[in-house]
Amino acid sequence: MAELSTVARPYAEAIINLAADNDALDKWSDNLGFLSTATQDASVAKMVANPNVDTQTLTKILLDVCESQDDGVKNLVKTLIDNQRLSVIPHIAVEYEKLKAEKQNTLKAELVSAYEVTPEQQQELQAALQKRFGKQIDMNISVDADLIGGWVIRAGDEVIDASVKGRLQQLATELRQ
Repeated sequence: MAELSTVARPYAEAIINLAADNDALDKWSDNLGFLSTATQDASVAKMVANPNVDTQTLTKILLDVCESQDDGVKNLVKTLIDNQRLSVIPHIAVEYEKLKAEKQNTLKAELVSAYEVTPEQQQELQAALQKRFGKQIDMNISVDADLIGGWVIRAGDEVIDASVKGRLQQLATELRQ
């Protein structure tokens, strides 16, 4: 997977530069999400992986799928087909979102709580995370009763586990040693 991310990064960098120049960061997020979904469709993925499907046919079919998209998307599809890189579209989308978050100085954070989080608690936590990371926080919240109590936060590469389940697992690990 690291190899595909390496291949995808230059494409994502070119797209982020184009999107930033045209004030279309969110639009390109949508475009890449559409392309990623379209190319991961079982029938399209099968066709892309089939060496018997010639480039012209593949291009025509995918451009038909992208008919409602703008010329930038169509040009990206053509370029990826010409370079036999169509399979990296989902990775381009992931890399693009990372670059977009950097450019917008935001960090995606996931909060998993044992109980519903009140708006006040969410604001407090967002403020603490903004202070800690020095970035705007885009938070996604979910509830998982298996945590028993407390919460787990995933922000960037960091995981903060303040759950009862996590502490019990840590205690069990220490007792085994």
